Amino acid sequence: MNIPKPLLTAAIVFALSLSVSCAFAGQNTPAPVEGTHGMVSSAHPLATRAGLAILQKGGNAFDAAVAVAAVLNVVEPAMSGMGGYGTILVYSKAYNALRFLNCSGRIPAGLKPDIFRAPTPDFEKNRIGAAAVSTPGNANAWEAMSKKYGKLRWRELFDPAIELAETGYVLTAREANTIKDAFVGFPGTAKAIFGKEGAPLAAGDRLIQKDLAASLRAVAKEGAGEFFRRDIGKAVVAEVRARGGYLSLDDLADNEAEWWDPIGIDYRGYKVFTASPPATAFCSLVRLGIMSRFDVAALGSNTPEFLHIFAEATKLGFWVRLKYAGDPAHAAPPLDRLLSEAYWKEQTAAIDPGRAKPFVYPGLEPAPDSHTTHFVVADSDGNIVSATQTLGNAFGSRIMAPGTGIWLNNSLAYSTFEPKGNPMDAIPGRRKLSGDCPTIILKDGLPWAALGTPGGHNIGQTVPQMVMNLTDFKMDIRAALAAPMIAFIEPDTIGVERTIPETVRKALEAKGHKIRLMGGLTNSSGLTIVLGEYGKPSRFLGAADPRGQGLALGY
Repeated sequence: MNIPKPLLTAAIVFALSLSVSCAFAGQNTPAPVEGTHGMVSSAHPLATRAGLAILQKGGNAFDAAVAVAAVLNVVEPAMSGMGGYGTILVYSKAYNALRFLNCSGRIPAGLKPDIFRAPTPDFEKNRIGAAAVSTPGNANAWEAMSKKYGKLRWRELFDPAIELAETGYVLTAREANTIKDAFVGFPGTAKAIFGKEGAPLAAGDRLIQKDLAASLRAVAKEGAGEFFRRDIGKAVVAEVRARGGYLSLDDLADNEAEWWDPIGIDYRGYKVFTASPPATAFCSLVRLGIMSRFDVAALGSNTPEFLHIFAEATKLGFWVRLKYAGDPAHAAPPLDRLLSEAYWKEQTAAIDPGRAKPFVYPGLEPAPDSHTTHFVVADSDGNIVSATQTLGNAFGSRIMAPGTGIWLNNSLAYSTFEPKGNPMDAIPGRRKLSGDCPTIILKDGLPWAALGTPGGHNIGQTVPQMVMNLTDFKMDIRAALAAPMIAFIEPDTIGVERTIPETVRKALEAKGHKIRLMGGLTNSSGLTIVLGEYGKPSRFLGAADPRGQGLALGY
């Protein structure tokens, strides 16, 4: 790859070189990566380098974000790509505007949702296969962001991804294990790409994806319409239909990336913004609102007292998502109430500071975990992109149209199928709901931090903890991402990362919490901005989660 060598090579941070215990505990955590002209942090070093190269070439944060997303399509094939969906939060300095770009698409118009419910034979299998493929939205969103805010030519943004797909890259043990775990479910076309002699590729092998390179090249040349209205789209629909799915050419042709206003709240003098419905990120703000009623700094970082209060608050946020999530055109969540001081006061009164309460469902069922990616980009003008993208499960539906190299999502697996017709059901033609929570924080009216993480239903729980780490506990971005996390796991368990001390875990158990030890709940990316004269960025601090293999680079 002809990518310029980063100017601050000393700033490279590889998570795997860190001591897990130190990183998770937030003790002796390395300083954040620094830069004066821009910052990129993503879940894969090759994607980060590609984004930084675009910035160094004269592109802005929006150009770099497209390059990062395209490279992640290649180097994290299980996590995201053109066959997937996601949620993007941006800040444009020129417009002085925060916007939410919804790339989650709509549920196929011809879907028959009863196939996901009993007594339909194999209804549970339908939830993960071709029937679960929803309209992909990422490529349209990349193009919409490039057209509205970008500086460089669209086709230039795909050069790093095309080269990586064409010539390949060497798999790490982590990446090889992801392929190994899913390989048995791959179609023959994919097994030929991700395996050799009938076995999955191993660590040290080179993954070459020539079909994907051709698809990326076509989209770079012709635009996103190549995916949604021409040859690639036709191949995708033919394969989904042949396997019993419902995606149609009309669904692809009707897809559009939608610009929405984000939602936000005041928290300790900061303005915290995230994606508005149809995303379900509002539950993250509900959790922060409830926690604003407590003296979090006095409770102390990851003390039994703090973790107990947050565990109870996060259960209340989980209930809110189940109760109110919906397509705003049909079942808009009552945000005026949910994001109000009165509601937070009411919910705070329900928390017993000494004892855990059981979780009571509002009549809906949970969805499974996800395999997702997140990245952040900022440039010297002050533009910011915070993006979460996914395929759903690892390698999505495990469907790849021959000749495309593109994995297709299984996003409908994340619907709530009972009771029939509830706001989170897979209702034909409705917007697909997304649990992503890309976040941008303003300080004194100007962007100060951007962060996010994958993690399924953990996302809206761990992001508030990162925000509190930055604001209440005054951690730098590296420590804020690395600190141990907890998350509510339905129906009655608190997932606690192993690096939270045993004494703290036992104290939580004494308060009535059922504890499940977890290896890691996040794989986040984040950055903060130090502002100089006239509100112009003078320095960037960035970090990638030490739980993953991500990389932050500045220059």
